[in-house]
Amino acid sequence: MAVDMDYQTLADAIDQFARRGFSESLSVVGNRLRVVETQKTFRPEEVVIREYRRFEGVSDPDDMSIVYAIEADGGTRGTLVDAYGVYSDPDVSAFLSTVPIVERT
Repeated sequence: MAVDMDYQTLADAIDQFARRGFSESLSVVGNRLRVVETQKTFRPEEVVIREYRRFEGVSDPDDMSIVYAIEADGGTRGTLVDAYGVYSDPDVSAFLSTVPIVERT
């Protein structure tokens, strides 16, 4: 679920997530989530989306992105950024379609 926080920019959202412990940079390679710095990978069933936030470009509504705050087994926490809509990465979309959104309680 998108949390209603006052993120003005994508960079601000990433910074705020990092301050809350989502400090790893994440990417999707094939059907696995990868920690960019360590190359450690996770299967979809090993991760959950804790929050996400969408952004729309100021001058171009087609310039949209989304940032996910993700937690993986073993306590790995980081952010994954993708375009939103027609420009989204199909690998990221396919991977995330199987990952549950689980808010921290």
